[in-house]
Amino acid sequence: MFEQLTQLAQQFGVDTVVNNPAVPNEKNEAVINEASSSVVTGLQKMVADGDLSQLAALFQGDNAKDASNPAVQNLTQQLSGNLSKKLGIDSSAAAGVASSIIPKILASLVDKAKDPKDSSFEISDIIGAISGGGENAGIMDAITKYGGQFGLDQNGDGKVDMSDAMDAVTKKGGGLGGMLGGLFGK
Repeated sequence: MFEQLTQLAQQFGVDTVVNNPAVPNEKNEAVINEASSSVVTGLQKMVADGDLSQLAALFQGDNAKDASNPAVQNLTQQLSGNLSKKLGIDSSAAAGVASSIIPKILASLVDKAKDPKDSSFEISDIIGAISGGGENAGIMDAITKYGGQFGLDQNGDGKVDMSDAMDAVTKKGGGLGGMLGGLFGK
């Protein structure tokens, strides 16, 4: 997944990073790589903190590109801080880069994950990457395979997928959101 995120960061980084005079040319690649890794680590932190509702909210409507969305704000602040601390980029320039590129990357990631015709980002790959792999890597596969037996098919279409996750998270407690929360220790 990291390679695909890097490709998205490169795609959106042309105007935001490469053509930005506030970002020294020798740091362009490092800024783009930092944007990719900030998305992954930020999403991992949401899972580790048990903030699954914030993560799921990214997949609803146009929330991923909404700069006022708390998840987008957190990831933007994280990238901005990393660009200043790790790469020595001026804080206002770092904030500008982060506030431009993070919503674009997230919106594209979410759009691709939700598009059944686009296999470049599968929700199971995203869950595996942000859950830290290992014992949690097959969570989405297991949920998809056995979820119907546990009543997780929220919309009754015979499969457990992203739309079921959205339905479960928007309902109070239980469902897929509760199950994922339990799997991640929250």
